[in-house]
Amino acid sequence: MSTVYTCFCTDIIHEGHQNIIHEAQKLGAVTVGVLTDSEMIRYNRFPTKSTEERIKMVEALDGIAQVVIQDTIMYNHIVKNLRPDYIVHGSNWDDPGMNVIKDNIVSCLKEYGGKLIEIPYTYNPTIQKIDKQMNEKLAMPEFRRKRLRKLLNLVPIVKTLEVHSGLTGLIAEKTIVADGEAIDQFDAMWISSLCDSTDRGKPDIELVDMTSRLRTINDVMEVTTKPIIFDGDTGGLTEHFVYTVRSLERMGVSAVIIEDKKGLKKNSLFGIEVEQTQDDIENFSLKIKAGKQAQLSDDFMIIARIESLILERGMDDALTRAFAFRDAGADGIMIHSRRKEPFEIIEFCDKFRQSDQYTPLVVVPTSFNSITEKELAEHGVNIVIYANQLMRAAVPAMKSAAEEILKYHRAKEVDSKLMPFKEIITMIDEL
Repeated sequence: MSTVYTCFCTDIIHEGHQNIIHEAQKLGAVTVGVLTDSEMIRYNRFPTKSTEERIKMVEALDGIAQVVIQDTIMYNHIVKNLRPDYIVHGSNWDDPGMNVIKDNIVSCLKEYGGKLIEIPYTYNPTIQKIDKQMNEKLAMPEFRRKRLRKLLNLVPIVKTLEVHSGLTGLIAEKTIVADGEAIDQFDAMWISSLCDSTDRGKPDIELVDMTSRLRTINDVMEVTTKPIIFDGDTGGLTEHFVYTVRSLERMGVSAVIIEDKKGLKKNSLFGIEVEQTQDDIENFSLKIKAGKQAQLSDDFMIIARIESLILERGMDDALTRAFAFRDAGADGIMIHSRRKEPFEIIEFCDKFRQSDQYTPLVVVPTSFNSITEKELAEHGVNIVIYANQLMRAAVPAMKSAAEEILKYHRAKEVDSKLMPFKEIITMIDEL
């Protein structure tokens, strides 16, 4: 009997999957692969069920010869082990990531004469509703909030992109790059105080009130599912911070990062060029403890941001604060630097990891932007935040468009540089 292989990356079996199984059974003995959690994430499908639960779900189907784990998104390893006569897959090859997978399947099968069988994708109102329900489930606060902690255990480094609106949230949510045999995307979103203020034309001095900032979170949450890390500035007064924690937790935010400064907050990009006051260790530790006592779930994270290197207080001060804030209950440590080279960041991470192998480390490589995610991960970094790149990309493009319209007294010259609005609105899902 011929052997047939198909792979599922789903938390629910609907008639589309059953149709694939039915068609596969006509060809021979069917083996179904279950894609691992870590690979599903690269595939832009965050699992709401564990790998083990999904295996049991597939095993319950009739007419399956065996169920195996597919531990890579590409098919090289599984094809080498099983050498199926046929691989059966739905005909949904629309996005670049799917096209790369199709090319990989065809290449693997070509080596020994196997064949890819494409089943017309089943898409009807019932399946459409199921897909939307699954997406809505991922967007619910109790599911979204816990995703960051899960990601820390699933990926080498959590790639986080700044967003400041629903549209930028959609860019972070849907941007996928397929390069050769690799598929990549962002894992989380960063709602920056700097970009939130800039988008409103306000200075970055904690002038934009928390109600307005929570509105930004809500705009992003309405159209996305990925976890959110919130820039909490200094956290404000301890008495106020506890309410911020509860609000963020209730909304489904995964983490808040607060910096160990006090008084009128000035952006770290200015360093010692402007007067900035670092909070003392004891007071900031009390703020962390109060925040941790206020939260109700174990999913939410409070991350302490250390400004010692920004303010040129030295490595020893930064490390002393890191361990003190961790002991106060901080769920992670963010270390910041204005230097163009990453040497002091690497030194901090290496020294911290000599004593602590587990507390998550967060970096924002805005100035030291030559270092790669892989290099940062090798030094113990768990989360990398691209903190303002979308805002910085948008402003010069908009300014240039405005200048050309003024220069030529029409929009024709600028049109070739603009994305058609039809293409923009295709990112926006309709109900």
